Amino acid sequence: MSENFALTATSPAPERIGELIRLLHVQYPDPTCALDHRNAFELLVATILSAQCTDVRVNLVTPALFAKYPTPLAFAEADRAELEESVRSTGFYRNKAKSIQAAARRLVEAYEGIVPTTMDELLTLAGVARKTANVVLGTAYGIAAGVVVDTHVRRLSNRLNLTQADDPEKIERDLMALVPSTEWIQFSHMLILHGRQVCDARKPKCAICTLSHLCPSAMQ
Repeated sequence: MSENFALTATSPAPERIGELIRLLHVQYPDPTCALDHRNAFELLVATILSAQCTDVRVNLVTPALFAKYPTPLAFAEADRAELEESVRSTGFYRNKAKSIQAAARRLVEAYEGIVPTTMDELLTLAGVARKTANVVLGTAYGIAAGVVVDTHVRRLSNRLNLTQADDPEKIERDLMALVPSTEWIQFSHMLILHGRQVCDARKPKCAICTLSHLCPSAMQ
């Protein structure tokens, strides 16, 4: 009998993590980012727009946005009021337009319009914190620099007792210590998908959850 059968929701996180990852891979064999994009720059812009906004809404906005502003230079030279109007429906549109334009200008001035491939460089761009940088590095470049911690990853990591932290950067550190680096990119994708489809914020579907026997929250 596999030792996995002895694992329970009360088992320590380091003992459960391998089985949690295995079960997530079974349920989500081809996890991908839900934000539509054709290159790293489009993903960067889409991720900035996704703050406090659904991916579905962002995907409705970006086709026309990228048709109007196809390059970092186009965003850098855009009329701010017009850019704000283009992203208005994503919420917080003034701040988002300001960040996107400032990021585009730095890309043009410092990186020849190319999105950099290191965490330190990405963090110099306006509107970019570790979550956005990890999304771009992992999805666009296949570089596992960390674990994306969005609202779904934060919620599920706490429910699964993989961390007791509330701060995204502390959660990321805890997850990086538990999850093998080869799984960092897909792990966040899978948790996000599971959060959307099963582990709802208000009414988690524990009865149909394949992780329920390993989840302390499902026992409550």
